[in-house]
Amino acid sequence: MPSALFVVSEHGYWGEECIEPLQTLDAAGVDITVATPSGDPPVVDKRSIDPDEVGEETAERVKTVDETDERLNDPVPLAEPTAEAFDAVVFPGGHGTVWDINQDQHARRLLRNAVAGEDGKALVVCHAVGILAFTRDESGDFLVDGREVTGFPNAWEEGLLDEAERLTDGRKLPYWIEDEVVAAGGNWNARLGEETSVTVDGDLVTARGPPSSGTAARTLLSELGVETPEP
Repeated sequence: MPSALFVVSEHGYWGEECIEPLQTLDAAGVDITVATPSGDPPVVDKRSIDPDEVGEETAERVKTVDETDERLNDPVPLAEPTAEAFDAVVFPGGHGTVWDINQDQHARRLLRNAVAGEDGKALVVCHAVGILAFTRDESGDFLVDGREVTGFPNAWEEGLLDEAERLTDGRKLPYWIEDEVVAAGGNWNARLGEETSVTVDGDLVTARGPPSSGTAARTLLSELGVETPEP
């Protein structure tokens, strides 16, 4: 049975970007473990369970899984697992990742090791793509340098922030994902004219945002050689 480690934010993960891959991999028979920086349960971004924001069906599905899934409610601390113990490491997005996951040394270690060998894979979604701007390979070079990637674009970020670059909850966004990834050498293409955006570069799979989550999960399964369930 293939296995995957989900690295989820305690400061606000985006519901669909975690739950859609979680359920898609579940349906394919993947054994899933959830980890958070401290080992406390991850926290879902309230906007991602707001029916006015995401629709009633998605909001209800995400809330149900967030509240009842034993793996989400009893995660392991990020310092414990190794990438080598899993076939894939998955980094769901959400603005919360800019404060914890993207800055966590253990998260960066997991990402680096997941794509370093011949067997492992990594899926990084939306704002979690920012971790690529802070992760270096064994040679000390930025992991993203020269890689083709997608992620949450500046064009979308502009519509979410006020004049002081604060989110609706009052938090000041410390950096913009696209800017940092490009500065670290990533070849950024969010494909704004397309409904979904998923990019594969070697063992690294990146996805733009919530609508791309399902496609990203199925792409990861394909990269792992696992039969993909119908959407």
